Amino acid sequence: MDKLVQLFSDIEGLLAKYSGFYLSGMGKTLILATSSTLIGCVIGFICGILQTIPYVRTDSFAKRFFLRLIRVVTRIYVEVFRGTPMVLQAVFIFYGLPYFSNNSVQFSGMQGIWIAALIVVSINTGAYMAESVRGGIISIDPGQTEGAKAIGMNHYQTMMYVVLPQALRNIMPQIGNNFIINLKDTSVMFIIGFTEFFATHRAVVGATFQYFPSATIEMMGYLMMTLVASFLLRWMEKKMDGASSYELVQTDALTMTAGTYSLPKKPEDVAERNLERKG
Repeated sequence: MDKLVQLFSDIEGLLAKYSGFYLSGMGKTLILATSSTLIGCVIGFICGILQTIPYVRTDSFAKRFFLRLIRVVTRIYVEVFRGTPMVLQAVFIFYGLPYFSNNSVQFSGMQGIWIAALIVVSINTGAYMAESVRGGIISIDPGQTEGAKAIGMNHYQTMMYVVLPQALRNIMPQIGNNFIINLKDTSVMFIIGFTEFFATHRAVVGATFQYFPSATIEMMGYLMMTLVASFLLRWMEKKMDGASSYELVQTDALTMTAGTYSLPKKPEDVAERNLERKG
């Protein structure tokens, strides 16, 4: 019990002195995670669409070669950035580009660090989203594409107005999952000097040597951000689903109910029926 009281006392002391510092780090984490997720989704959609462009043997050699080349390049990009840690990707981009360009490309100052961090997280997110988008497009019933082509839609129109809206709803949980992952994985950007939420914790610990109380604040902060993000994403999914209940139409104003419609009687039929009755 004494330890818990001491822990709460230490946390209170840290928040009283460094609350603004912690909030600044949280704000930078949210901005980086949100912007990089959006950019990564754009990259993923482009790569996913390019991988699903159909071609047949009757197409020109140039078209078949170009599409195969795109698929090979996209596959290499996806496998490399999914198969390596983000922290090493940050090191390679932040320090590797100046190394190979003889310092003609440098990420100097806070603006340069922001740009480097945004590039790293966006490209990493795009690699994961590319496979999610490809899977989402493939999951759509082929009858949807056939129906769109039957009414004269080209491939672009079919993707924009028929396939992608349905695929977007299918991969929406994965988009949210990537956003939550980015909220936590941006913590590795301290390796290039980006002062996000985790880097704030490291700075506070370096000044106070209170590692566990500061780590508790960090854990609660990350948990709060991910819980709020999960709530908002589930709300967006429900909005995309639309109404959950529907009223069935009982009558159709354009047609009569089955069994109550009869053809108009012809005059000769009426006369013949009257003669039968008299006979």
